[in-house]
Amino acid sequence: MKNFIEEVTWRGMLHDVMPGTEEHLMEQMRVAYVGIDPTADSLHIGHLVGVMLLKHFQLSGHKPLALVGGATGMIGDPSGKSNERNLLDEATLRQNQEAIKGQLARFLDFTSDAPNAAQLVNNYDWMKNFSFLEFIRDVGKHITVNYMMAKDSVKKRLSSEAAEGMSFTEFTYQLVQGYDFLHLYRDKSCTLQMGGSDQWGNITTGTELVRRIVSGKAYALTCPLITKADGTKFGKSEGGNIWLDAARTSPYKFYQYWLNTSDIDAEKYIKIFTFLSKEEIEDLTEQHREAPHLRLLQKRLAEEITIMVHSKEDLENAVKASGILFGNSNADDLKQLDSATFLEVFDGVPQAEIARTEIATGINIVDVLNEKTGFLKSNGEARRALTANSISVNREKVKEDFVLSNNDLINNQFVLLQSGKKNYFVVRVV
Repeated sequence: MKNFIEEVTWRGMLHDVMPGTEEHLMEQMRVAYVGIDPTADSLHIGHLVGVMLLKHFQLSGHKPLALVGGATGMIGDPSGKSNERNLLDEATLRQNQEAIKGQLARFLDFTSDAPNAAQLVNNYDWMKNFSFLEFIRDVGKHITVNYMMAKDSVKKRLSSEAAEGMSFTEFTYQLVQGYDFLHLYRDKSCTLQMGGSDQWGNITTGTELVRRIVSGKAYALTCPLITKADGTKFGKSEGGNIWLDAARTSPYKFYQYWLNTSDIDAEKYIKIFTFLSKEEIEDLTEQHREAPHLRLLQKRLAEEITIMVHSKEDLENAVKASGILFGNSNADDLKQLDSATFLEVFDGVPQAEIARTEIATGINIVDVLNEKTGFLKSNGEARRALTANSISVNREKVKEDFVLSNNDLINNQFVLLQSGKKNYFVVRVV
């Protein structure tokens, strides 16, 4: 059996752990869970640390449980938040749960016959028939209000700095999460809950319920909340969250996010978000420090995590797309990009529309550059640029006699114009 605590410690994934946890895990196969609230039909990269914890737990010979919080998702966790979350209905939560399970299956083994195969559980299944009276009698009486008020997540929301107070619904969240741990302790012999460092209060409420109600011993482990060296929020881009679902965040944008991390962050992230060994990472880090301009760490990090979340084919397409702007790509490379990726690669590049009927009959390149698109200011400027051999259509140089036709369309929809090395223009055929 592998030492799980040792593994997550060198990877920088351990923030706090209850005394005795390491010894407890080294005795025999144990069961641990991480909770995920299904507030969307996809996980985002902020969820990945918890998922990686579960995977390392499974690789260490233990059994991971992924708890999708159908019940807690209906309430909303106050930890780290200043406002109450919008509440979701059961049908939406169920739909989100199924989508999340598909994503988790890329990381965790749910299907094998191994005793430590992962399991997906939903706390709505054991909470839905629990009446309010039963809950306050069987659970609530074991935890004092003083104990609940002492939690940081509660104190922050009740402080004078908070814009608004805290509803009773949110106040009870730690009891509901605590009961999850008790239920899984009884039903699945689960003795460890893991989560982000902001979850420590909720997790220890669970260990307290296990101790008080069934005289059991349960453990808590948290990982640090991931930050970026520049102080901006991890997992967000200008367009919002970086999702695992390709329909929400394309593999190209996903790959670019990791490729663009700073040197300091890349050294940290490669330990957390890949399964490379300590030796491989140390060797890679040393090579990177000797030649940081090659961005070896960022490239390997982006490759590993894109394959893990998407596929090798998606990675190859993302690398190809990344090379379009900076590499020696040609028309064939451009034509292999799907429309969404093409638009993302040339996001922010000026665009103009040309009617499909005009393209069908063919348009002289001088007219395309000036009259039809406004890319260049005059026919004279267009002719001078063509004479100087500085105009490209879909990355291939053209002369003044060139005629734009249907054969030049990328995905039957786009044409890429270029003047010099860095001036791009996208023609959209409508």
